[in-house]
Amino acid sequence: MSTPTSPRTPTPAPAPATDAPTDFADSPTGTRRPGASGPTAAELLDFVRRTADDAALIASLPLDPEGRTWLRLEGPGGSEAWLIGWPPGTGTGWHDHADSVGAFTVASGALREHALAARLPTEGWRTLELSEGIDRIRLLTTGRGRAFGRHHVHEVLNESEREHAVSVHAYYPPLPRIRRFSRTGDVLRLEQTEGPEDWQ
Repeated sequence: MSTPTSPRTPTPAPAPATDAPTDFADSPTGTRRPGASGPTAAELLDFVRRTADDAALIASLPLDPEGRTWLRLEGPGGSEAWLIGWPPGTGTGWHDHADSVGAFTVASGALREHALAARLPTEGWRTLELSEGIDRIRLLTTGRGRAFGRHHVHEVLNESEREHAVSVHAYYPPLPRIRRFSRTGDVLRLEQTEGPEDWQ
């Protein structure tokens, strides 16, 4: 009797020549697709970079030694934006952003992003076996950021043992849901789906 196997992810695109953050939006060129409305991921990246330069705003975020803190911001063109404080050793866990494009920039400290370089199926699975070569890792220090497209799967970590990090994030359309995953080796498991009421 055969046992069911987990679906596999698509083969990832070739790795870029550098691990520098990739900035892209609704199309491979980072430009708006015909008929699209709202800000592109590249425009969100510009917004979070400018916001991260606002020293008074960054200093206004209360920092908690035990857990992440956040302030809701007004993003451009109806987007959802957040200022987030990261105590040492904290992170998001693996998650995606549904149909939203997004961007984030580190305003102080450093954050490490682990991401998957392939689009996952949006429905119909609970466990997925990841293909080889799918992982991408970026260390984003103060002033560095990145943009991403729809269904981007990643986790973000403050690996410092002593220093808080602060970052600015924006998403369009405003996040309709977040899927949260656990990962063991090459196996990714869907654990839960959250809606806006879970993080507002």
